[in-house]
Amino acid sequence: MTSGPVNRDRFDRPLGSLRISVTDRCNLRCSYCMPEESYVWLPRASILTFEEIERLAGVFVRAGASKLRLTGGEPLLRQDLPNLVARLAGIPAVTDLALTTNALRLARAAAELRAAGLRRVTVSLDTLRADRFRDMTRADRLPEALAGIDAAVAAGFGALKLNAVIVRGVNDDEIGDLLAFGAARGLEVRFIEYMDVGGATRWSPDRVVSRREILRRIEARFGPVRVDDDRDPRAPAERFQLADGTCFGVIASTTEPFCRTCDRSRLTADGVWLLCLYAAEGISLRDLLRGGATDDELTDVIHRTWGARTDRGAEERQAVADRGALYQLERLRGDPHKEMHTRGG
Repeated sequence: MTSGPVNRDRFDRPLGSLRISVTDRCNLRCSYCMPEESYVWLPRASILTFEEIERLAGVFVRAGASKLRLTGGEPLLRQDLPNLVARLAGIPAVTDLALTTNALRLARAAAELRAAGLRRVTVSLDTLRADRFRDMTRADRLPEALAGIDAAVAAGFGALKLNAVIVRGVNDDEIGDLLAFGAARGLEVRFIEYMDVGGATRWSPDRVVSRREILRRIEARFGPVRVDDDRDPRAPAERFQLADGTCFGVIASTTEPFCRTCDRSRLTADGVWLLCLYAAEGISLRDLLRGGATDDELTDVIHRTWGARTDRGAEERQAVADRGALYQLERLRGDPHKEMHTRGG
């Protein structure tokens, strides 16, 4: 199989990257993503099987996608994940196969995932302090996350990244420490602005630490920062470099959205295809798949849908006056597909 011809939307953005959620479940309760006490979960019978994920991934590749990323929830909660990795790695036209994880289960899985064909790992870690980790996630498990990072390094994953969501008054005093931690281990740290996506019911503009402020704080501690020219223009992070060569990134989705170059879409664990992280609705590819649609028919749906895409969710949110949380709890309870942990980060 070879990747299909470039499929472009109304803003000339190619269908390049597909983020595949394999579960809506998570073993942490991060305050910026899952702050509530209880959640509505997707019915287990609706969750795509590995065979269905493999088939849909192949269809997306035929439609022009070449990069796949496994997400959740927490993807390592899905049993036998290396089996799925091996299936996806076997699709010839896939140029990149990555995983985003909180690393709690990574120590036991890193070597097997690497052997199965996983190419890259991104770890979500927002603090290096055990007490703060417990407060932010409602779990006293920082040592497990750190052990997972060490295991990924030992397994030989290249370009290992560490994502940190920065929230004012919560962990913004650790920007420098997180960067130093990553540099010491060969990890590229990416600082993410707090976003008002589904599930972020406690979001407010005053809690956002902007790209500009993040850079000012890094310069105050480490000295001059320059833009790194070696970056993929369609990557979500703008890359920077310190004088000693340390590279890091900032994902400024809230204050400086990158919608006009976004080539990503998302497939939920139950097969709903979302064209934007902020999309109000999606298309159930699972229903088409289980209803007997052929690969050609599925490919045609993807081509036509992407070709009509005009989504610019983050830019539209930026223009909202008196901006607050995207959804209140009642709407999230009524439609769990609007939750961040269902859509996949």
